[in-house]
Amino acid sequence: MGLISITATARGWCDVGELTAALSALPQGGTVTIMIHGYRFAPGISGHDPHGHILSQTPDPGCWKAISWPRHLHLHRAEGGLGIGFGWNARGSLGAVAARAFDMGHILADLIAQIRTRRPDLAINLIAHSLGARVALAALHGLRAGDVARLVLLSGAEYRSRARAAMASPAGRSARVLNVASGENALFDLIFRLFVPAPRVTDWALSAGIADVAGWSDLFIDRAASRAALQRLGIHIRAPQGKICHWSSYLRPGLFRLYRAVFDPNTPDILDRLDHALAQETRKSAEKRPRWGLSPL
Repeated sequence: MGLISITATARGWCDVGELTAALSALPQGGTVTIMIHGYRFAPGISGHDPHGHILSQTPDPGCWKAISWPRHLHLHRAEGGLGIGFGWNARGSLGAVAARAFDMGHILADLIAQIRTRRPDLAINLIAHSLGARVALAALHGLRAGDVARLVLLSGAEYRSRARAAMASPAGRSARVLNVASGENALFDLIFRLFVPAPRVTDWALSAGIADVAGWSDLFIDRAASRAALQRLGIHIRAPQGKICHWSSYLRPGLFRLYRAVFDPNTPDILDRLDHALAQETRKSAEKRPRWGLSPL
């Protein structure tokens, strides 16, 4: 359908008048997909502007990490719905940016509330990488039930206790979340923990998964059982090519096919089917392990 760029600042968000026209052009019951970047991006800064990078239809081909989220989500197609690139200043020390992410969550919530006021028939989906996951989850606290349909969190830089609190909000209880994690992100999880203190010593980042929250699904893309489960759904992704990568949750070929299905109103049961397939493959893997449990997944 199309793409518009929105920039959030401490004063709020601005879209130079494109949002109203874009919302009016959407069909009844259409979708809006809001894409949220993570650390080190900032709108208007050359080489770091997300609207010319992953949130662009035509990102800089000279950067190996610059793949177009809008194009891979098929937002350029008529059936793709409206895409919104949500840019915010994520430059500075990690601790300062992590604190700023909460404020950006409030601004994101205001944007979503405005969209819902103008077009309550639309389904709003969020996809966020790294500290963008903190922004997305923080937004849930300021929203009503039904304001967000689906969230896809990619290598999320947030703690499980805060995610649980967000999911306990009215908007969180009515949303479905896919948490995409990998052991490839372990180094970055450690850096996050060192510079952004956990609320409690026993708290862990989202890469540890959350098994006890309704509406929450974990997908560990470095595990063979997860790849087998995706194959059951007709989605093929390759095994990790290295031990360290913060961007594999959107660079790994095949994953965007899953994300498109998560956001597609024609596949409302995709996360239930994924959970079922994961449970079957995990059980099968456990049955194959030696009794001492040293066989890797």
